[in-house]
Amino acid sequence: MRRKIIAGNWKMNMTPTEAVELVNTLKPLVGNEDADVVFCVPAIDIIPAMEAAKGTNIHIGAENMYYEESGAYTGEISPKMLKDAGVQYVIIGHSERREYFAETDETVNKKVLKALEHGITPIICCGETLTQREQGITIDWIRQQIKIAFLNVTADQAKTTVIAYEPIWAIGTGKTATTAQAEEVCAAIRACIGEIYDEATAEAIRIQYGGSVNAGNAAELFAQPDIDGGLVGGASLKPDFGKIVCYK
Repeated sequence: MRRKIIAGNWKMNMTPTEAVELVNTLKPLVGNEDADVVFCVPAIDIIPAMEAAKGTNIHIGAENMYYEESGAYTGEISPKMLKDAGVQYVIIGHSERREYFAETDETVNKKVLKALEHGITPIICCGETLTQREQGITIDWIRQQIKIAFLNVTADQAKTTVIAYEPIWAIGTGKTATTAQAEEVCAAIRACIGEIYDEATAEAIRIQYGGSVNAGNAAELFAQPDIDGGLVGGASLKPDFGKIVCYK
């Protein structure tokens, strides 16, 4: 049985002071022993959030990282910096990074490899636009993203990763893929991993759904056989995130 993983993606929200306040607010609300709980926070919030979360079940993750160890990359955060800060998870390839900052499948792959090299669990994002869904190429598009993201990743490494399926048309729009739509794509992702590696690897990997997950739909989504939790955006900034984490 795969352990559920429910992660909040704070995006570009919360000052360090606000981050501490939010962690303190959510601490008593996210006590689900059956799930890993991750807050992926802006880089400036990592240290204060880590301090505020000490002694709890909350893991602090990053929203992005670069694929070099160090050097003349002004404004970037290296995996070595994240590891030293105690970060255990990093979101890689979010659709907003792809859209606004020109990230590609190839740079996603470089980041995945570097995160794994440093023992940081990558949460690897994939998803289709509304046009791609309407044209019936969702599965083909997702399979391409997955195959390139896992290039040169070993089976043992792949088992430790997390994949987040987020239909771009459902992020921050209030629209949610139906349970059947979400399960269909997550099952296709698992099948693709099975083709790349083997059935054991496919069964081990955890796949999240993201895209307007809320307290009202979390339980139904997370009950699906191929959905192992959620990557939650705006709702992770509110006390209701506790209801998503404790969805049963």
